[in-house]
Amino acid sequence: MPSSSVILVSKCTICPEQKSDMKPLKLSVSDMPMLSCQYIQKGVLLTLPPYSIDDLLCFLKRSLSLTLTHFPALAGRLSTDSDGYVHIVCNDEGVDFIQAKAKHLSLHALISPGLDVPPCFKEFFALDRTLSYLGHFKPLAAVQITELNDGVFIGCTVNHAVTDGTSFWHFFNTIAEVCRGGKKLPKSPDFSRNTVFNSPAVLKFPPGGPKLTFSSDEPLREKIFHFSREAILKLKHRANNYNHLQNGHVDQSAVELLGKQCNDSWKTVNGDNSTPNGKISSVLEGLLRNNISNRTMEISSFQSLSAQLWRSVTRARKLTARKMTTFRMAVNCRHRLEPQMDPYYFGNAIQSIPTVAAAGELLSRDLRWCADLLHRNVAAHDDATVRRGVADWESEPRLFPLGNFDGASMTMGSSPRFPMYENDFGWGRPLAVRSGAANKFDGKISAFPGREGKGSVDLEVVLAPETMAGLEKDTEFMQYVSGGTAV
Repeated sequence: MPSSSVILVSKCTICPEQKSDMKPLKLSVSDMPMLSCQYIQKGVLLTLPPYSIDDLLCFLKRSLSLTLTHFPALAGRLSTDSDGYVHIVCNDEGVDFIQAKAKHLSLHALISPGLDVPPCFKEFFALDRTLSYLGHFKPLAAVQITELNDGVFIGCTVNHAVTDGTSFWHFFNTIAEVCRGGKKLPKSPDFSRNTVFNSPAVLKFPPGGPKLTFSSDEPLREKIFHFSREAILKLKHRANNYNHLQNGHVDQSAVELLGKQCNDSWKTVNGDNSTPNGKISSVLEGLLRNNISNRTMEISSFQSLSAQLWRSVTRARKLTARKMTTFRMAVNCRHRLEPQMDPYYFGNAIQSIPTVAAAGELLSRDLRWCADLLHRNVAAHDDATVRRGVADWESEPRLFPLGNFDGASMTMGSSPRFPMYENDFGWGRPLAVRSGAANKFDGKISAFPGREGKGSVDLEVVLAPETMAGLEKDTEFMQYVSGGTAV
């Protein structure tokens, strides 16, 4: 495992090239719960540029300054007014820019397959483990470039109460686009605050501000598991190929599952509590026998992968059969609302979807059963569900309880749809994407696209050491991991 000892060379403040006239931006219902979370930390590993590091530093500083002109909120600070509302004040105070060196580290040592993620990556980011609430006093963003023996790492840190993953990568991608001399910038962010997430509700904080909701001192292991497009398709096929017909008979559990959904739809349409099970079941049997496909019932590739991970981690944790387990997935609400929000809306527009199952049932059932639980929750998260979530928060404003409080929870963050490998600063695509120490606890998972694209996925898995050892021995899981063999 590569040793750390990163040397800080210099630090300065980068301000927008042009002064901002933007009015304060009020934090939304989706922003405020993140004030107890740590800053987002994501970065890219690159080969050395075809020019000097000094030239690269100049290019990056100018690119960051130009980008902040389009993202003035990130050059500001948080402020709480007399009524308790938290705003982003776009006052052009700027962001941190740090130059560091770790010339003893090589690219090969940092991304050797099969090994745990080296802890030195945690030193490649500024504002380490800083709570987002501290954006009242600290910069809302920072960029650190660390020079390695044969490469560089560019780490970006952004306040989580100011951006979600969508806005974070929009900002980071724009820096890269400006640096490589792109003539046309990505679309400008939408700073409107006239959405369903705007609210008159006030979130009250304890004296001194919020505290971290999980322990950062517990021993953890962190590993990247790579899944090729072919492996993902095999998982999706397995999750969707439920054997509806067994020895010529319709599997009754499939009928009951679809029947319940049809009954729920019947009640919605007819406004009563009638349950025409007999009629619906007979129709369903005909549909299943004729193998009529319903695309809305298809379980996605990512849901299939998530279900397999949920099952395997639950097995590795050796939970009792009655222990309830929870799998949380963060969903982007921009396209779920009616009318839809601007895809470049700047801020948090996410909600957390919890799916719950007893450990015994999760492991005794097949993959489809588990994947379908996740699928139905995600598919049901529509405009009405988003609005109910907002109303629920308004009735009881609260911070987001990030962590694994019962030893049986998992939290999936980030997304393989984010354009992480589009961060080409002018001399080629990144070799790898990595994150810092922020917001990591037993059961925290982050999904990245695979470098080769084409539907491949990397999962950054953080687990207790004994659970990680169990996962590495799980043949059902490891058969899908590239180069993975159970140990």
